[in-house]
Amino acid sequence: MPGPGPAVTLHVLPPSPPCRTVEAALRLKGLAYERVDLQPGKHQEAMAEIYGPARTTVPGVVIDGTPVHGSVAILERLEELAPEPALYPAPIAEAVHEAERWGDGRLQDLSRYLPWGAMHFRPESLGTFGGGGALDAAGTDYAIKVIRGTWRYHGLTAVVLHEALQDLPALLDHVDALAADGTIGTDHVTAADLQIGASLRVLLTVGDLHPLMAGRPGEEIARRLFPDYPGLVPAGALPAGWVPER
Repeated sequence: MPGPGPAVTLHVLPPSPPCRTVEAALRLKGLAYERVDLQPGKHQEAMAEIYGPARTTVPGVVIDGTPVHGSVAILERLEELAPEPALYPAPIAEAVHEAERWGDGRLQDLSRYLPWGAMHFRPESLGTFGGGGALDAAGTDYAIKVIRGTWRYHGLTAVVLHEALQDLPALLDHVDALAADGTIGTDHVTAADLQIGASLRVLLTVGDLHPLMAGRPGEEIARRLFPDYPGLVPAGALPAGWVPER
């Protein structure tokens, strides 16, 4: 996307919520950028080479030759480059910063654990995340290997997955509270909207979670800011009794 202004290169893994956050912020700011999609697994080596040995996760941007790593740091730098529209509007800037950091923490963790956790029980659904349909038998064999590797990478176990599910209602209640006090969910899109909305949009790929999220402010924010997100693990994938009732 060439154009005037700083030279911006964005390094991403396409399914990643913080990568979606940063790309949405670049578009909101009207900043031209080149997007580089990295290969899962090999992305760590590529990121370390560009951003330093301790910075192996996505996203990262290189702005006029200067690397900036991590979605929070990137959004703050974008705010300096293009102050309007403000991601941290002055009257609520501190509340937005706090909510953004919260969204980049525990909520983002759940957006990794729960979709990959659910796919363990419906591995054929991995195909839907690539924009296709459910996988055939050979494809499902491959998906099982990918999902097992991802569980190891994230330290996922059945116990971790179950505990994450039990945490979710309280986190959704906190999103409701942030919307109620005007920190997120208004017509003015903030950094907190983007961080929280991206993670919630990924959670909406898990059919078993829809009853917990339906009609709440977080669902509206997620679907409005990130309308196109492939993938669906059908309802009924997670073991009976694991998903809390609303």
